[in-house]
Amino acid sequence: MKDDPFKHDPLRDIEKMFHQQTFSERMKLIGRGIKADKTSGEYKKAKLELQRLLSPLAAVVIPVLLLGLIVFLAKVVPEEKTSVTAEIVVEDEEVVLDDPPEVTVEPIEPPEPVDFEIANLDVVFDQTVDMESPDDNQSPTPEDIDTVALIKSHVTLKGVYYNRTPGERVKAIKRFDGNGIAEGAVLRGLRWLKVNQKSDGSWGKSHSRAMASLALLAYLAHGEKPESEEFGETVQNAIKYLVKNGKKAANGYECGIVTYAMCEAFGMTKIPSVKEVAVYNLNRVIKGQNPTGGWDYGYKGTETRNDTSVNGWAVQGLKSAKMASIHHDGLKQAYSMAIKGIQANANRETGQIGYTSKSGNPGLTGAGVLALQFLGASKTPECKKGIQYLKGLGTIGWEGNEKNWMGGNPIYYWYYITQAVFQEDAENNGQWWRSWNNDMKKNLVKYQNIEKDAYAYTNMTYDIGSWLSPNPDEHGAGVVQMTTMCTLMLEVYYRYLPTFKPPIDLGIDEDTIDGGKSKIIIEIDV
Repeated sequence: MKDDPFKHDPLRDIEKMFHQQTFSERMKLIGRGIKADKTSGEYKKAKLELQRLLSPLAAVVIPVLLLGLIVFLAKVVPEEKTSVTAEIVVEDEEVVLDDPPEVTVEPIEPPEPVDFEIANLDVVFDQTVDMESPDDNQSPTPEDIDTVALIKSHVTLKGVYYNRTPGERVKAIKRFDGNGIAEGAVLRGLRWLKVNQKSDGSWGKSHSRAMASLALLAYLAHGEKPESEEFGETVQNAIKYLVKNGKKAANGYECGIVTYAMCEAFGMTKIPSVKEVAVYNLNRVIKGQNPTGGWDYGYKGTETRNDTSVNGWAVQGLKSAKMASIHHDGLKQAYSMAIKGIQANANRETGQIGYTSKSGNPGLTGAGVLALQFLGASKTPECKKGIQYLKGLGTIGWEGNEKNWMGGNPIYYWYYITQAVFQEDAENNGQWWRSWNNDMKKNLVKYQNIEKDAYAYTNMTYDIGSWLSPNPDEHGAGVVQMTTMCTLMLEVYYRYLPTFKPPIDLGIDEDTIDGGKSKIIIEIDV
């Protein structure tokens, strides 16, 4: 008999609410509910019951699994090795060697010392130069002494060329009382030469090899080489021209000047083809020296005529060869004899050094004094007397006969005297150097012929400048020669250091160079 639905027992429902199902009942409930429709209450109840059963299990299993993973990883990480491998070496029996054979070592001659003393230039300069403005002919904005093209060269300038590097050049200008106005005139001169160089690397047909050499010397004095940024191509073309034509130099002046330039170019570049031309002409100079010690126009090597003007360029060529470390078996002997050649034309009473005799003039006295200084004979009576004579003459005067005491060839003579004064008096900043230098730079800047904005470089225009002699009849090759020599004068601050050894330091017999009449060959350790 079916139960009557209207006969409901509420106590039974309450009992069902608090009834604790057994595990098997709960599993049966889950089994039926999982199979039921997912939207039914029975399915949802079974799902909830399943979650209740699994929660305690997950609370236990997951920590156990994590702990097991930690233990596993700890075993996988390798332990640090602390063992040390030792190798036992059994010492071999001592081996007795035979005595080595005796070796005879040939004595090595030390290199020849250079007779220049390089001054320590690590000096702080606190010196200002006040110089009156020349006139309206000067560029309104003078070049600053730091506006110099940096040189990217494979050959580092050192030794006697050290002052020509950009930074040291500025120091030397300050040290020896130059200034930015004078250096601006130098740059205008170099730019004028660049603008007027011919396509073959020369500066025209008149004395072409000598003029190319003087122009090259002006660039080299400024530290310019084929690698230089602004003037490199100009220098390279000049060198190419002289490599091609330098061996054709005429005897006398031209050969000496080409020797001077090519020896210096080799010293600063180490280009083999340059050395070939330098050695070729150096040999001509040495072979062309007279038995009396001087040189004549013909370079015959047998004359008795000592031409002081020709001697000046020959001596500069010899000195340049020594500076460049160019070897020649006859160089020492040529040095010795050249001193004799200058002394032959020197008047010990007046101090003058003459053209071909003891009757001299200011310019040739300057040439002779500089030659003796370059030869290491600055302490000789002839050099000392010559300096006394020059000191009494005054300084550079461009205008008027009463000031221009140089006579017919002022630029040529000033070129020599400027260097002689620098060598004698600049190191001590003496009064003679200060007076000469002040008038020299003032006059050369004032009388430079300026062409404004005539040169373009790096999208800018610059002034260029040249010089003509105050004497229109001065001997030489005109504007090119005057411009190169004036430029070289304004570069005197950094061309060569004013440090030349006295004769005793060069191994010269004082009695011999002091006018001894004995026929002795002087050995100079140059």
